[in-house]
Amino acid sequence: MRMLLVICLLGMLAAVGYFAYSAMAIEGEPIPTEGYVALALGAGFSLVVGVGLMVLLFFSSRRGYDEPPHFR
Repeated sequence: MRMLLVICLLGMLAAVGYFAYSAMAIEGEPIPTEGYVALALGAGFSLVVGVGLMVLLFFSSRRGYDEPPHFR
């Protein structure tokens, strides 16, 4: 069973590698400036959301909101 899982995962990894290589090997025009701006804004927004969620998780843990309820 474990060997079947390893074979399936390696097959998926090979497929992803093939598609990534084929996507980068396509010749064409370079990305325009607007594409780089959109890429930078998307990466920045993702970073801000990730940091914000980690901060909320930290404060939630510090204030005891993650503790199980105590019934009297």
